[in-house]
Amino acid sequence: MTPGAGLAQCLAEANIKGLVVLVSQILNNPEMNGARNARQMVRAFSDLVKHNPGLKDGRCFLLNKNGNILVADDEPKMRDLVKMYLGREGFEVIEAGDGERVLELLKKSEIDLVILDIMMPKVDGLTVCREIRRDYDIPVIMLTARGEEIDRVLGFELGADDYVVKPFSPRELVARVKALLRRVGAKQPGEPGNILTFPGLVISHDAREVDVKGNKISLTPKEFELLAFLAKNSGRVFTREQLLEHVWGYDFYGDLRTVDTHVKKIREKLSRFGEAAAYLITVWGVGYKFEVGK
Repeated sequence: MTPGAGLAQCLAEANIKGLVVLVSQILNNPEMNGARNARQMVRAFSDLVKHNPGLKDGRCFLLNKNGNILVADDEPKMRDLVKMYLGREGFEVIEAGDGERVLELLKKSEIDLVILDIMMPKVDGLTVCREIRRDYDIPVIMLTARGEEIDRVLGFELGADDYVVKPFSPRELVARVKALLRRVGAKQPGEPGNILTFPGLVISHDAREVDVKGNKISLTPKEFELLAFLAKNSGRVFTREQLLEHVWGYDFYGDLRTVDTHVKKIREKLSRFGEAAAYLITVWGVGYKFEVGK
């Protein structure tokens, strides 16, 4: 049996939807013992693709324990820098040099987080962010040289979860990626408080869903986390600084209006189907709280 055939058999036995290739399966596959150099590895994968049409449409990914990060920037050196630091932490990095390519990759790749530059050719980052938020529940970090307050607020209003301004510290960016992914996947099935129920409002941590009077509400990851955090601590008032610390999970170097922008978007979405938006109360001069009217 050839190495390629062995890989194909390994994949078939794994029965993974979309023919997702797990690195551990490939490396532990006995048939790869004969592939002792790079050329043999390349031939093995070529043979695999040749005999498996399902792989030709691009639905084949190398995954690892930390996840797949899509880095979108029109500067190759910038992508290389981010890829190097993310790679050191065990992330698989997929690159895109323009907004159009980002949207293509999202359709055929399993992406856990997107690092998105605003100033990109073909389709700009803000438009891409809007498209991502409309069709996917994926965290987005805006990476851009535009650091004016209006740009940050606009990015958050379009659904970005975080905002990093160039020049930046690669280590800080990696820390933000880890924190955001940790927040998104922090709750595990079966943990106490995974479903919060209020009159006309149900918040499910397991499904990461919000239901208002039978209608599913689409929230960005950060919008969901902010709402869930306030709801879990119903009746308690939090300052904007405290919300940034608890929900964003690190020292956030940005405008406190980030919280205001997210609260505004949550209220707009909740108000479409009922009065649940009234549960988010502004405490003037302090911050916000979640409280069900008596």
